[in-house]
Amino acid sequence: MSQKQYRKITTIRLTVTGVLMAMNIALSSFGIPVPGGRLYLCDVVISLAAILLNPFEAFVVGGVGSFLGDLLFYPAPMFVSLVTHGLQAAVISVFSHKILKSKPILASGIGVTIGAVIMVIGYTLGKIYVYSTFEYAMVKLPYEIAQGAIGAIFGMLLCWKCGIHKLFDTMINRKTDLFA
Repeated sequence: MSQKQYRKITTIRLTVTGVLMAMNIALSSFGIPVPGGRLYLCDVVISLAAILLNPFEAFVVGGVGSFLGDLLFYPAPMFVSLVTHGLQAAVISVFSHKILKSKPILASGIGVTIGAVIMVIGYTLGKIYVYSTFEYAMVKLPYEIAQGAIGAIFGMLLCWKCGIHKLFDTMINRKTDLFA
């Protein structure tokens, strides 16, 4: 692989990571009003990014993106978001790229399921710590489960049914250098 091709792939991956992180920050800034709070859609982007990107890039999109979104709009749980969404994204990415390589859709499905569980447990424990009440965390638990499920389902649909995975692979694995 020539130096130009390596640089081009790195630039594309960096750009895709930045765009997905910006989408995560944007979706962290507003939510759907539900009784007792809001339902955020950032998990859709986190799941999608984690299926497409390597574990480090997925952690940046999920963890750092959520951290920055919380820092800008609601700073109390920003460290909980960094750890929980970062771990969620890294686990999804590891499953999507390292486990069951011959069945990528199944591997991604297992990954997003485990990622949703990580998100629900992480935020439940984080809310107990941040707000110092077990009861508050239990009131929010059904919304955390809904957020995790919506993120997993829509992330999988966008990736596999809408063709984003195929487009991403074509972009990244293209052998010709357009600028050569």
